[in-house]
Amino acid sequence: MAFLLLPFAWIYAAVMAFRNWLYDGGWKRAETFAVPLLNVGNLRVGGTGKTPHVMWLVEALLRQGHRPAILSRGYGRRTTGPRLAGPTDSAATVGDEPWQYYGQFAGRRVPVAVAEARRLGVTLLLREHPEISIIVLDDAYQHRAVRPALNILLTELARPFYEDDVLPAGRLRESRAGAGRADVVIVTKCPADLPEAARAAAEQQVRRYARPGVPVLFSAYAYGEPQLLSAAEAAVGFAPEPAPGGGPALLLTGIAQPGPMREYLVAQGYTIHFHACFSDHHAFTPADLAGLRAHWQPGWPIFTTEKDATRLLDPALRAARAGLPFHTIPVRVALLGDGDAVLRQLLPPAPARRP
Repeated sequence: MAFLLLPFAWIYAAVMAFRNWLYDGGWKRAETFAVPLLNVGNLRVGGTGKTPHVMWLVEALLRQGHRPAILSRGYGRRTTGPRLAGPTDSAATVGDEPWQYYGQFAGRRVPVAVAEARRLGVTLLLREHPEISIIVLDDAYQHRAVRPALNILLTELARPFYEDDVLPAGRLRESRAGAGRADVVIVTKCPADLPEAARAAAEQQVRRYARPGVPVLFSAYAYGEPQLLSAAEAAVGFAPEPAPGGGPALLLTGIAQPGPMREYLVAQGYTIHFHACFSDHHAFTPADLAGLRAHWQPGWPIFTTEKDATRLLDPALRAARAGLPFHTIPVRVALLGDGDAVLRQLLPPAPARRP
């Protein structure tokens, strides 16, 4: 089937290549701003770990003394146009990933905005928050209308861009040559003990397309302790913590790549009796939770991701999830080897604080 789709993939790749040529040659203008933009993106459709890498960047920038902001498209939201996330918003109004960022960083004064046209989003952020010193763009690698100071390309170890084809024959949004715009490439979702030989082999493949001298780094997921779905439920002792060492459990996901989460839970000793697996950004319904409840038994924890939790907390689902012990598993990234130090050195320095 993929072979039959190749002619359409060639046409799509040619269109994207022509568009990139217009930007590279200056025929189409990429706008710059008073503050640097850091872009985290990929070539492939689907999850490569952008959200935890954006969080890593924001944490690093805060430690350096920056006043960062986050700008996303807000995929899956029911609103349009530039919008600043605020306490009355939800995953429905700004998107699940931006709402996750807001919950993580609002207390540390990191503004979060969404906009289909990133130029308008940057303008909104700078107008409403002039103290911002840097903006992290979530998933804007193909959004050439703004020019990042640092272009970070992610590619998943199990599904690397250098083994994929352009849509619709494969899953690439543009040809592999797009990796030539990256200032750093991070191979994601690696085992923490990835052998040096495997790193060298992956790096050799990346360097066929990346510019000479571009760092090639590797990252692994780091999972935190299970947490109740909401602080309010934890405060009233809604459900006990999952027993150490595992046991029977259910899993609910609406993300692009749920495999690593499931593999982690199994490695922790949990037996996943039922996995309600939905497409990325799926808007959960009462019927979905009723189906999950049919497989649940008292005492079994139900695990989900932080991203999915932003949609499960929709007030319209409160009755449907009543009595179900949902627990989220925090996911962060750890850069392997000296990757942490290398990436920090690439970040623009924080401006001097005004007296």
